[in-house]
Amino acid sequence: MKPLGPIPPHFHSQGADLLIAGRPARDWAQAHGTPLFVYEAGAVRARVAQLRAALPARVRLHYAVKANPFGPLLALLAELVDGFDIASAGELALLKARGIDPARAGFAGPGKRDAEIAAALAAGVTLHCESAREVERALALGAAAGHRPKLAIRVNPDFDLRGSGMKMGGGARPFGVDAENVPPLARRIVASGADWRGLHIYAGSQALDAQAVIATQAATLDLAARLAGEAGVPLPALNLGGGFGIPYFPGDTPLDLAAVGSALAARLADLPPVLHDTQLTVELGRYLVGEAGVYLAQVVERKESRGEVFLVTDGGLHHQLAASGNFGTVVRRNYPLAIATRMDVPATEIASVVGCLCTPLDRLADKAALPRGQEGDLVAVFCAGAYGATASPAAFLGHGPASEILAETPVDRAG
Repeated sequence: MKPLGPIPPHFHSQGADLLIAGRPARDWAQAHGTPLFVYEAGAVRARVAQLRAALPARVRLHYAVKANPFGPLLALLAELVDGFDIASAGELALLKARGIDPARAGFAGPGKRDAEIAAALAAGVTLHCESAREVERALALGAAAGHRPKLAIRVNPDFDLRGSGMKMGGGARPFGVDAENVPPLARRIVASGADWRGLHIYAGSQALDAQAVIATQAATLDLAARLAGEAGVPLPALNLGGGFGIPYFPGDTPLDLAAVGSALAARLADLPPVLHDTQLTVELGRYLVGEAGVYLAQVVERKESRGEVFLVTDGGLHHQLAASGNFGTVVRRNYPLAIATRMDVPATEIASVVGCLCTPLDRLADKAALPRGQEGDLVAVFCAGAYGATASPAAFLGHGPASEILAETPVDRAG
């Protein structure tokens, strides 16, 4: 038997039914079909409120669109966060489609094409430049179009986020400008007459160790102060990155957000003069929306093969690549999962939950202890609010995308 990951604590059940935004999962499935992603608006609001309470008031909160670009979710977050971080012209178009002011966005990522840079500059987006060459391209494109570009430098620090699921800094990286090359590039931007917007330092993602996050934030502030001092220019803004993780797997425990906030407040109370007037931002994606999402799939067939039980669903890795273990995971472990129509039934068998794709990789739970599942039951995969629908190969084998909805509870609507 392989244990399942922890179900986020805000989910509850009523009798046999998993409740999502106050309604049984089977109601959402009947109304919208399966496979289906349901994102709880109330859970997103609660997470943002937790962050606002824990982090120093000085720190701004940005949402990383790549985590989940679903339009209604972006519209909700536009009311809750201070800004957005995008990684393509396509994500810029999504913000515009929801009436979100592009001036609230920063654009990071390597390999920006000229057309993307031009579109970002025209829209008033802050460009987080990944190289000296990108700075020169942005300056030339801005001059040609008559725009004064807003330019920041993405820094490749000489450290990474210890224990992070994905390291974004330290060593040789395609991301950012090596720290030692930042000061002269900052002087070049200021001398050009561009709108100098500061630094973006992102060391890693998906960390659950509060002490690692605290140490990385302290190192980031130290590095930013040193680079600003060496450059001899003011530092108007600093994106501290994020890296806050959520529990996916057995044994994972939630990040101690209060400890992170307390340590950051203490550090901000003793900043060097060069950072006194710097606007500080934390950039988060999965931490805002990951635990708010549930992926529902229906059991199409119960199958037994050589003593093993398989619950075959109408979903799979084409919607939930990460839960299948094929998205950056070295050793496959089970995500949180439940049979959403048998929540009051104890686990009585070991079963694997698989999808409808013709590949052995299509497995949503491997040899997990579950209630006896039958055709017509719903399977719920939790922590599905980030890196699900758009981070998975929805066109693979032609089954098509899953439906997505933003679910409001009556309390949400009244509030």
